[in-house]
Amino acid sequence: MDLLNSFKRTALTVFALTISILAYAQTGKISGTVTDKKTGETLIGVTVKIKGTTKGTSTGADGKYTIAALQDGKFVIEASYVGYATKEVPAVEVNGGGTTTLNLTLEESNSQKLADVQVKGVAGRESETALLSLQKNAIEIKQGIGIQELSRKGVSDVEEGLTKITGITKVDGRGLFVRGLEDRYNNLLINGLAVPSNNPFKKIIPLDLFPTDIVSVLETYKTFNSGLYGDFAGGTFNIVTAKGEKAVTKINIGTSFISNSTFKKFLRAEDATSFGSYLGFNGDGRALPKVFGKAPSAYTMSSNEALSQFGSGFDVDNGKAPLNTSVGILHTQKFNLENQRSFQYLISINTDNNFQIREGVDRFFNTAQGIYDNNLYTTTNRFSTNSSILGALNYVTKRLSLSFNAFYLKGTENLIQDQLGYTNSQATVNNTFIRLNQLQKTDFYTGQTFANYKITEDDAHSIKAGISYSKTKYQLPDRKSFRGSLIDENTTSVNYSGNSIYRQYMDFDGDFFGSGMLEYNFKFGNEDLTKAHKLSVGYNGSFNKVASNSRFVVSQNLASNTTSFDTNEPDQTLVNEIAQGNFTYREGSNATYAATMQESVNAGYVDLAFRFNDRLNLNAGARFEQSQRLTRFRNPGSFDEPFQRSTKNNFNILPAANLKYSITENSNFRLSASKTITKPVIMEAFPLEFVNPDATIESGNPNIVNSNNYNFDAKYELFPTSKEMFAITAFAKYLENPIERLFLQTAGSGGLQITYNNSKKAVLYGAEIEFLLQLSRINESLSNFSVGFNTSLMYTKTTIDVAKNSVETAAIGNDNTRKLQGASPWLINADIKHESDFTKKWKSTMTLAYNIYGERIYAVGTNGLDNYYEKPFGKLDFIWNNKLSGKWDLKLGVENILNPTYRIELGEESIIKIYENDLTVKDYKRGVGVSLGLGYTF
Repeated sequence: MDLLNSFKRTALTVFALTISILAYAQTGKISGTVTDKKTGETLIGVTVKIKGTTKGTSTGADGKYTIAALQDGKFVIEASYVGYATKEVPAVEVNGGGTTTLNLTLEESNSQKLADVQVKGVAGRESETALLSLQKNAIEIKQGIGIQELSRKGVSDVEEGLTKITGITKVDGRGLFVRGLEDRYNNLLINGLAVPSNNPFKKIIPLDLFPTDIVSVLETYKTFNSGLYGDFAGGTFNIVTAKGEKAVTKINIGTSFISNSTFKKFLRAEDATSFGSYLGFNGDGRALPKVFGKAPSAYTMSSNEALSQFGSGFDVDNGKAPLNTSVGILHTQKFNLENQRSFQYLISINTDNNFQIREGVDRFFNTAQGIYDNNLYTTTNRFSTNSSILGALNYVTKRLSLSFNAFYLKGTENLIQDQLGYTNSQATVNNTFIRLNQLQKTDFYTGQTFANYKITEDDAHSIKAGISYSKTKYQLPDRKSFRGSLIDENTTSVNYSGNSIYRQYMDFDGDFFGSGMLEYNFKFGNEDLTKAHKLSVGYNGSFNKVASNSRFVVSQNLASNTTSFDTNEPDQTLVNEIAQGNFTYREGSNATYAATMQESVNAGYVDLAFRFNDRLNLNAGARFEQSQRLTRFRNPGSFDEPFQRSTKNNFNILPAANLKYSITENSNFRLSASKTITKPVIMEAFPLEFVNPDATIESGNPNIVNSNNYNFDAKYELFPTSKEMFAITAFAKYLENPIERLFLQTAGSGGLQITYNNSKKAVLYGAEIEFLLQLSRINESLSNFSVGFNTSLMYTKTTIDVAKNSVETAAIGNDNTRKLQGASPWLINADIKHESDFTKKWKSTMTLAYNIYGERIYAVGTNGLDNYYEKPFGKLDFIWNNKLSGKWDLKLGVENILNPTYRIELGEESIIKIYENDLTVKDYKRGVGVSLGLGYTF
């Protein structure tokens, strides 16, 4: 509570200071519009500045610029743009604090006219100033971050890039939280088309798989419009891919060091040490032995079969963690053809690898006794790789635009995890040892085709269409573990009974995901179509089919029941034990081994954008969305039982309205109201039990239903200059049947079940505050500095369904309300930037960035236990980017400088008596990272 009060006081102080600064020094301005001399088109992203100084700005999406805070006097104005001759205008006078209008025309440089470099239109959207202008002019509440800002802040992947947007934080391994709401409430589009997740445990594909080289703009919608999919609560991300607006060939290499990992002792599976494993090509020998067939049959292997049919073993390589590395190649080209036609292509290839060690406690509580059930110290050695290939083709004429994109993303995670302590509340037996050897493989492919066509030459009537096909695969081949007693530092003893040696084979195949869209647009009511009303009528939808297959093979004692072996080299001992007839393997799969799910969405929508005048705009529309989720599965029991079917059909009418009122040329007031839904993550609704060797189980709930969401936003925003903004937003949501994570005691004892259920309802409301400020407002000596800050404050209240959530009622007593699971009450993102030109050929940008989130419920407690809380975690990063001679890029980064402890704790308000003093259930440190990147542009 003290932390929250202190935060509120700080936020109010910053807010008051910002208002004071923005109101200070209302001096003179120079403003105008920059156009192409030949075509008359406005130019986006032109640099306009006072010659010989760093004081200046860039033109926005409308080609306009303003240089503010000028004392009376005469100035030389300089305008520069790639592919155009630099223009100087001398003796531009500012008098009496007024505004001097200076419109500029630029002419293509003779040296550039024959080249393929013309940075116009879409390319301009990548700059920070252009994106601020687009944000200012958009009717819905929408923010974006472009490739320029991503580069400045040292961002190498899409997930990290989105954290630079107001109200978004990254939680290690769990994706992005928008306005404090976790991954479940997000949705992802690529170029406006739906795509699947490659991981059934995540709502959207992990965005750290996407390198920023392939990005033009990252868009985030925080308010709903009828053209978006109805699955919307936190935000919808749209990755607008790069198209190759100019001829570029670029090579990037990088390396990084992590303080608690690099050059430290590191364990790797024997099949994860080859050169191919650094590119994600390993694990071929981990297939299920053929003798077990395509369906479980409780088969027991013969000695010869157990010796010959496993392609990988338990041995691990005991070495040192090397430096992390990355390599990327980007090539783009643009050809300007006759009759205002052009052709562009882009190819991007990237690969990286990462070695990381995590150490900390892993616990859960025994609800019957109020003590630890498991109390383990966990050490994780994680070797991960990401590789991506993107190809893009674009053909543009005066009226037609065609685009073809293809992605392939491949990820692997090689994991050796050791757990030491006690289980089943047996505190006196504290040498229980569990070794997990796991390879996770993910594959994602998508191909997309788009077309935009102006039916009439003036663009009064237009049509756009797109279609995509995606295929995903998630695999855990031969996920093996052994469980026994640690005799000494190098020796483990195991029993063959009780599934002490365990091998799991899980495939989760997304064989088909298709999505498409078709939209007609009609502009009317004004001869100037930039000021006309707009009617949009369209369709978008998707179809997804996934199937799982999960098989288990366990040890079976024969002539003996125990053995001891070298912990890191058990294979030879196990081979001898099998050969001597002491144990073998048998299948232990149950009837739930196979399941399928089909999901479909079909929606029509209509949206009408009214421009009542230059100040008042209104978007009103409705989405008519039909969706279905069909699940086929068996319950545990007989393999002869028929598959059960669970069908969830929904038809939703989802209205949306967005109003924008321009109070002045540089300030807006916005209102938004809508109804949306939230769908569960695949695993949350999938009838599959995912078993871990420490007796924790994650299982889906096929009876879970979609949430209905009612959303309201009100926002005031001010853009003092093209590089500055201030905004404050109030928002509220009402959720029917919110989906939440629960921790349950498993039947009997000695286990924890992680599952999901619907609560009755939830209410949340809060505010966002954001500013981007040039410090030249305070003093001209600070003209190279700028500050960005954003924060979200939120209150939540969930009401429990006493009948459906009876196990939780035992934890909260007579009060059937609590906070919403997964929602942070506050979060902060802040950065300070310094830009300077050390020489004509050396440009430098330094950024110090910090983000932190407030305590939130990680999982709902049950059976008398309080909730499990994720504690505040703050991250401080420093990035120094340098541009040398126009060709070289050098980047130095220091990540997670403060190196705080990530921690989850049981709350202090359990109904049952807790006898343990330490309520921590999980903790670890990430370590401090130091990275160095070098790029060369040909």
